[in-house]
Amino acid sequence: MFDRRHRPHPADAQAAPAPGLDTSDLKEAYRLGRKDERARRKRHPVLMTVLFVLALAGAAFLALAVVNGSFGGAGQVADHNLSVAAERAEPAVRGAAGEAAETLRGVGDADQAPAPAPAQPATQPTS
Repeated sequence: MFDRRHRPHPADAQAAPAPGLDTSDLKEAYRLGRKDERARRKRHPVLMTVLFVLALAGAAFLALAVVNGSFGGAGQVADHNLSVAAERAEPAVRGAAGEAAETLRGVGDADQAPAPAPAQPATQPTS
């Protein structure tokens, strides 16, 4: 029962291949069909990441509801935690944005500065 994927199903063993088709042809057709179906059902990685994060947030909200005894109490705890995180993150984001602006200004100034003169090769004394 547990190694079913390693054993062929009895109905598959009794089925005879179509006349004129070799076993390798059938395997190749099966492989190509799987490849085509996989390409048709391609998933977008950003969408899958967003769904995963939302699922984690939902699980966390349910855990808060269980701990606090109600969804109303869990909502208040979540709102409080989000507001505290936003208050703490705002100065850090503003500081990072200011540093990035200064760096970009410095890059623009460096491009406008005159280029230094090329160094003269040292002359060797002749003997």
